[in-house]
Amino acid sequence: MSVFHNLLVKTVQLMPENIVWLFSKKYIAGKTLQSAIETVKQLNSKGIFATLDVLGESIKTKDEAIEAKRKALEVFDAILKNKLSANLSIKPTQMGLAIDKELAYQQILELVKSASDINNFVRIDMEDSPYTDLTIDVYRRIYEEYKNVGVVLQAYLKRTSNDTVLLNKIGTNYRLCKGIYIEPATIAYKDKQAIRDNFMKCLELMLKNGNYVGIATHDKYLIDKSYEMIKELNIPKDKFEFQMLLGVREDLRDKINKDGYKIRVYVPFGEDWYRYSIRRLQENPQLAGHIVKEFFAFR
Repeated sequence: MSVFHNLLVKTVQLMPENIVWLFSKKYIAGKTLQSAIETVKQLNSKGIFATLDVLGESIKTKDEAIEAKRKALEVFDAILKNKLSANLSIKPTQMGLAIDKELAYQQILELVKSASDINNFVRIDMEDSPYTDLTIDVYRRIYEEYKNVGVVLQAYLKRTSNDTVLLNKIGTNYRLCKGIYIEPATIAYKDKQAIRDNFMKCLELMLKNGNYVGIATHDKYLIDKSYEMIKELNIPKDKFEFQMLLGVREDLRDKINKDGYKIRVYVPFGEDWYRYSIRRLQENPQLAGHIVKEFFAFR
């Protein structure tokens, strides 16, 4: 991120939270589970699937991790009660991975078991590089008992093609994305095209092996290339889906849906919306510039 963009993000962080919320709410379903339910219903009415995520990125104690799990379990009740076409995404550190690997394993295992009981699914998100091996290890252990669980791999990490080869051996259900965390050049590609090339390399490895893949990107170049690969390899529609964030590139989202491909939208919600918003601004500093511009236009 450039000095200018860094300054923009810092400027947004100095703004009152209610101002930041005005611009963040497009990308967040709301602060409550009920607001998320309504958002998913709207998406479902258009034939779009969802994955729900209870926001919470600063878990420091075992009690906080247990409370995060309780909130996640409420999501399954809501999905069942409202007959939503949705599943659950969780962050391993939210379940306690930074505190105790065994705690996180037991917490996520309970969520996956609960999902299995209602024929649902849990996606284990991937966070920054200190947690990559830990996350994959937890995923592999759970997958030995339950198959209704998947993991995320990030194409900007140089290790990802090797991880794909290993995880293909157990029939992994993937979400493949570019990656959002700031990582050193020793372990992550920094060039835009290099990341794209690795994304397509890993996607090909996954699809050719017969794995289910959530193709998670807002990059039209990658979407077009994925279309070409799917047709070239004659991949059945029940072996992949496209995935996007709430409120981002809705034009592409609707085109994918119109083209007859399954599309799933990531629907975050919760009281911890502010930290999530700031992280998204750091990933997309152009949005921070827009917020600053609009803020001063109001004054």
